[in-house]
Amino acid sequence: MDQRIINLYDEYTHKPLNRQEFLKRLAVLAGGTVAAMSLLPLLENNYANAAVTTDHDLFTEYITYPGVPNEMKAYVARPKKDKKYPAIVVIHENRGLNEHIEDVARRAANEGYLAIAPNALAALGKTAANEDEARNFFGELKAEDNLKNFLNVFDYLNTRKDYNGNVGCVGFCWGGGMSNKLAVNVPSLKAAVAFYGAQPAVEDVPKIKAAVQLHYAGLDERINAGIPAYEEALKKNNITYELYMYEGVNHAFHNNTSPTRYNEAAATLAWKRTMEFFKKYVK
Repeated sequence: MDQRIINLYDEYTHKPLNRQEFLKRLAVLAGGTVAAMSLLPLLENNYANAAVTTDHDLFTEYITYPGVPNEMKAYVARPKKDKKYPAIVVIHENRGLNEHIEDVARRAANEGYLAIAPNALAALGKTAANEDEARNFFGELKAEDNLKNFLNVFDYLNTRKDYNGNVGCVGFCWGGGMSNKLAVNVPSLKAAVAFYGAQPAVEDVPKIKAAVQLHYAGLDERINAGIPAYEEALKKNNITYELYMYEGVNHAFHNNTSPTRYNEAAATLAWKRTMEFFKKYVK
């Protein structure tokens, strides 16, 4: 697909570009309205493809924990055996908790972790009818409240009998940025993995105690612009980190429900590296 179209979709999903304007510009690039509408299924997420991992050998549940201004909700998955497990906080994209992120949590659970995937939008007390509405709701999140709601998940984990005290996090897109923020704000965090996520402020990097792993898409100019300053700060502060660039792939390459942007080879390799990283620093 024309990279200009993929870039337009990225702009639509991450910037204040309304659907009407998006479709108008898509029609220009596609050569007409009919052609534009035929491209939509190739651009928009298809959650029929979300389930890669079943929960047959897992214990799963939905839980709540304190949040502001309303309580937080999260999906939990772990192996069925009752014992203490290291935890992985799985952080969604700018659509809220969905079937794809729940599947990612199950993937982590099948590797022997207590996976917990919070839903940032739960604190607003709202349920989005569709992805457009979900993205709009993200604009209502207050940054200080949102960070507190993710910090609270670590307090919640400490109340669980199946948690062994070791914790890491992994986030995608919006969640990748949050993963970087948690690295800055949670001294007890063992490892933070960010997939194509916004980098933290350079002045905050010295606060990081966790090992950091970063995955970037070669065609993701918007996010990649922040790499040099972040990497320089990581080196300057002697922070353990790994940085991987996947050439020729787009933002969201790990999301198998995104037909055009998903790249199986890059996604498989990045997840393998993520699990190896957690095995080294979290287990």
